Amino acid sequence: MIDRYTTPAMTAIWSRQARYERWKDVEVAICEAHAQAGVIPGSDLAEIQGKAAFTLERCDELELETRHDLVAFVRCLEENVGPAGRWIHFGVTSYDVIDTATGMMLRDSADVLIASAAKLRAAIDSLEERFGTSPCIGRTHGVHAEPVTFGHKCRSWRNELDRNVARLHTARTEIAVGKCSGPVGIHGITSPSLERQVMHRLGLEPDLVTTQIVNRDRHANFLNVLALLGAGLERTATELRNLQRTEILEVQEGFAAGQTGSSAMPHKRNPWNSETICGLSRLLRANAHAMVESIATWHERDLTNSSLERVIFPDSCQLADFMLRRLTKILSELQVFPDRMLANMRIMGDLVFSEHLMVALVRAGLPRAAAYKVAQRNAAAAWDGADYKTSVQNDEEVKANLTPDEVEEVFSLSHHLRFA
Repeated sequence: MIDRYTTPAMTAIWSRQARYERWKDVEVAICEAHAQAGVIPGSDLAEIQGKAAFTLERCDELELETRHDLVAFVRCLEENVGPAGRWIHFGVTSYDVIDTATGMMLRDSADVLIASAAKLRAAIDSLEERFGTSPCIGRTHGVHAEPVTFGHKCRSWRNELDRNVARLHTARTEIAVGKCSGPVGIHGITSPSLERQVMHRLGLEPDLVTTQIVNRDRHANFLNVLALLGAGLERTATELRNLQRTEILEVQEGFAAGQTGSSAMPHKRNPWNSETICGLSRLLRANAHAMVESIATWHERDLTNSSLERVIFPDSCQLADFMLRRLTKILSELQVFPDRMLANMRIMGDLVFSEHLMVALVRAGLPRAAAYKVAQRNAAAAWDGADYKTSVQNDEEVKANLTPDEVEEVFSLSHHLRFA
């Protein structure tokens, strides 16, 4: 991932140095479990625990010969440990280390995302607290529908975020597994009890049945959860983009002194932060699709998943965290214009209460189709310039069925928003 869309918290998990540190954690944990089983002498384990180290530069040198990054890493550890290094990687295969480390990294990434989502939720709560009661027009198909409140929009964003966080908690549990079952997953050298010891030392659960790898449905689910999270952030960002249209201008992203909106048009203030979120959400969905394609492998193992996972695991986690943090910043600095919301709501006059008129007439005894025609007939006159409320008040069919107080309630904004 290019630096522009990374976060320090995710880089601390997914940098190459951090990934190799997790590999070392796994290798040492395997040696500790072997030592507890009496396979590795205590003195050799102490050598391993005290001297196991690596440098990326030496790993790169060894990989030129081995053409295998994990083997190069193991040899680098052996060089630093000395004779006791022969026990490193004892009885296991590459993906015992790689998949277990990946489970730890994805688990930790979920924790970062959950924490970032909590900050976004707080920003939404703050926005609702300040502007939640502000009436604004609800739109369907981009056209005025009926009044809502800005708080109604905020609650919709927050509830979707809560659902995505709940999914993330579940995905975290499912992905926090590893394996130490050796080639083709049959425990040819290691035992299930040793595997459990290793995983519990690392804060994971052993995957009950594996091939040579942890089956990729777990990883596909994790990335699909991130894709859903991204889609929810995109929905919020899309609403913000639309509300910033010049003709609407009910909100505006924070604009700093000296900030440039356009290289050619000095007046521009574009919703570029919200647009960034929308663009990056597409990458999350694409990565999730690629992971679903990697669930199937030939027999117990092939390498088709390896190359793409080097890209999509760190990139997806980085992107999701970046998007959460960016939307938090947008909402924390968002300018909200309640007067503009009210003015936009009034553009169509009282036409937005047409449903209330129809419902009131139905309650008064008119068939629904007849009530619809009365409301629509007066609305048509309003489209031609008449005042809708006045037309309704003067309509003989309305007067025959509704009292003046009932007509007033039809056009009452406070009545319409009584549950908002």
